[in-house]
Amino acid sequence: MPDLRELYAEAPDFVRDFITYTEAIKGKSKNTTKEYFFDIRSFLRFMKVHRGLATYDELENLSINDLSIDFIREITLHDLYEYLAYTSRERMNNANSRARKVASIRSFFKYLSTKAKLLESNPASELDSPKIPKSLPKYLSLNESKQLLENIDGANKIRDYAIITLFLNCGMRLSELAGINLRDVKGDTLTVVGKGNKERTIYLNQACLDAIDDYVKNARPREGIKAPDQHALFISRNLRRISVKTIQHIVKMHLKAAGLDETKYSVHKLRHTAATLMYKHGHVDVRILQEILGHTNLSTTQIYTHLDDEQLRNAAKSNPLANMELSKDNDNE
Repeated sequence: MPDLRELYAEAPDFVRDFITYTEAIKGKSKNTTKEYFFDIRSFLRFMKVHRGLATYDELENLSINDLSIDFIREITLHDLYEYLAYTSRERMNNANSRARKVASIRSFFKYLSTKAKLLESNPASELDSPKIPKSLPKYLSLNESKQLLENIDGANKIRDYAIITLFLNCGMRLSELAGINLRDVKGDTLTVVGKGNKERTIYLNQACLDAIDDYVKNARPREGIKAPDQHALFISRNLRRISVKTIQHIVKMHLKAAGLDETKYSVHKLRHTAATLMYKHGHVDVRILQEILGHTNLSTTQIYTHLDDEQLRNAAKSNPLANMELSKDNDNE
């Protein structure tokens, strides 16, 4: 993967300006702006083919640097739907992927029309997003969570135990955990930087405090850590801040060792597990859960408050009419 600056340099000025605006003004993370760029580049490559300037065989490697704002001004709502149809039919993108592309395209055209003032009208203003089927995300049960923690072993056992303990107790995001510095832990609080570079405070329970303390005192390297990463809490065997890929590998490895399906669960599923356990067993209010997870909208949090089959069964049994029976007194002889 090339340096991001080199990557963006391959795009027209108005695309680079949009990326700068998204990161600097809208406060989106580098990862988010990179995804925006890939989505816009994919769309503009399609448009070159759609306009007969290239063939589908060339699409994956097409340059968009030669596109002018006049080319963009000719794009219509119909073109946008043609692109979404292409991503569905030819690229087999699911509804979630297409919805993300719609969000990127909407942002791009909104910027060009309302901020940069390069377009008189916005063809994406009426662009509908694909309907995303509602599904309940997978999560570990309480017993499976304990099973995972009890089976952590290996050369980095203490570090890995602390990492997974934080995921299962705090519900933090992957990037948030990777970005933790030593100074972010103060007493029973942890400061993390979430989406949009927003800081939030997470309160640590005793299991988290003990796991962090054990790691820092007994397993975290004290010498040789590379200067840029000397303040990082979690350190890799290469004496650098642990990467998100390494964390993902750690979680998959220990899930498998615990006899759990590592293809079914992931780091994000541990976040969902933490939220579900707090809601189901800790009876945490959904609005408090919203703050814990760092969600801007309550509707996002509500997917974590699903009711499992046992709760539904108990709800049915708790109905005051649950034990009523048909009276036999008036049966005809």
